[in-house]
Amino acid sequence: MALQVDQERPAAGPAARPGRLARVRAGLPRTALAALAGLVMVAAFPPYDVWPLSVLAVAALSLLTRGRTARQGAWTGFAFGLPFFLGLLSWLRVIGWDATVGLSVAEALFVALMGAGLAKTSRLPGWPVWAACLWVAQEWARDRLPLGGFPWGRLAFANTASPFTPLAALGGAPLVTFAVALAGTLLAWTALRLRAPERRPRAVAVGAVGTLATIFAGYLVPVPTSGSDSVSVAIVQGNVEKPGMDFLGRPMMVLNNHANATEKFAADVAAGRAPKPDVVIWPENSSDLDPFSDPQAYARIDEAVRAVGVPTLVGALVDGPDAQHVQNEGIVWDPMSGPGASYTKQHPVPFGEYVPFRAELSKVITRLQRVARDFYPGKGNGVMQLGPARIGDVICFEVAYDEIIRDTVNDGGRVLVVQTNNATYAETGQPEQQLAMSRLRAVEHGRAVLIAATSGISAVITPDGTVVSHSKELTSEVLTARVPLRDQRTVADDLGAGPEWAMALAGVLACGVAVAAGFRRRRSDGTPDGGEPLSTVVP
Repeated sequence: MALQVDQERPAAGPAARPGRLARVRAGLPRTALAALAGLVMVAAFPPYDVWPLSVLAVAALSLLTRGRTARQGAWTGFAFGLPFFLGLLSWLRVIGWDATVGLSVAEALFVALMGAGLAKTSRLPGWPVWAACLWVAQEWARDRLPLGGFPWGRLAFANTASPFTPLAALGGAPLVTFAVALAGTLLAWTALRLRAPERRPRAVAVGAVGTLATIFAGYLVPVPTSGSDSVSVAIVQGNVEKPGMDFLGRPMMVLNNHANATEKFAADVAAGRAPKPDVVIWPENSSDLDPFSDPQAYARIDEAVRAVGVPTLVGALVDGPDAQHVQNEGIVWDPMSGPGASYTKQHPVPFGEYVPFRAELSKVITRLQRVARDFYPGKGNGVMQLGPARIGDVICFEVAYDEIIRDTVNDGGRVLVVQTNNATYAETGQPEQQLAMSRLRAVEHGRAVLIAATSGISAVITPDGTVVSHSKELTSEVLTARVPLRDQRTVADDLGAGPEWAMALAGVLACGVAVAAGFRRRRSDGTPDGGEPLSTVVP
């Protein structure tokens, strides 16, 4: 893949450079196409799930940044990222469009940095590989920065039921992202070959074969699903009074919904209308009161658990460790001995579960005062014994963070449980996006995943990512299933974050090489490192 640049460059100098307004006008078509590509990317994600569009959107951004300056690439990346995140995160409108826009702008800035890197590395030999590494680097940064990061919108999360998905068992979500981005940039490389003045059928064929091989390579990865033993589970979705910011309704209402649904299920088991489970799972916030400080809440949970007669995982908000904090917990509740082991959510959501810089921001944004107390982060993972099953519990948005899931599996979790409360975002598309993440985690770690949601979508997912049953939103429902308990670890579990760091570092180093090469070129010919149109830059 030799880099060929048109040898006749315009001379540098004021006369040769167009005015700023002319440059802006010249860049408008590229900006519009980038924005359109960003909107196309939205359709690759749930609830639309047209995964091939993720490859096409990556190809479009590669073409639009190819041969441009770093500044042009950054603007093109931002023009791509902003509409993408506005569409993807439109479920935040429940909180307010200002929150949607603010978070979308913040996330799009990472894509802008990637766009600058795409432009610089597009002059290097093998640029499709470096572009794919930059996609991983961009997601690496968003996963961690700022305030613990927000990894929504990763390419991998648009490909949780695609030919790319099995690659998660080898390198986790980062490897899936890399493969999707590589397929897209190879597609762009092939398109440029088709446009080159000297068309070379062999090169076009190589590009096309490379693209297809990247897309379907995942089918070569085995995804084992059998376990040495199994467990029968019942997932209780009790529903809420109404979706939105005030989903809790009156005190005890959500708790009573889940207790009543459990007792009704217990009656069905006693009558032989439903199979008796080994364990029962309630969702996040299924108890809207602290059972350790509210005797009525304790008694209601205990009554329901005794009725069903098996260990139950209960989601509750627990006061403490001081008056300014509350803890989001999953509690193992035994029908004989009551509450036992518990897991506290490690990664509270900024502005939703805690308010950074509370004293200053609450004066400006009065809505933040509705978050009366900050959630206190837990210090350990969610591996607990629930009846016969050693589970790995994660709570809600934590399913988006690689390291939290990986730790539960590596510490002995044989089945993954996702306790979630999506009632605020019911029927906005957010529950579908979170369900897709759980499907990827099943394949990545070779574990069945059990999603328990207050208002939907609850689901049972097998280790190969298949959704064998799921609930509707805003309904009361109980799902039952027998799922395997697995001890085997995947290659992704053993490698951990190593592949992600390696790919991200390769992308950053490629940018450094490209910057150094540009500096040498400017010194040799005395001209600025301007971008060339696509017609003069071919692979």
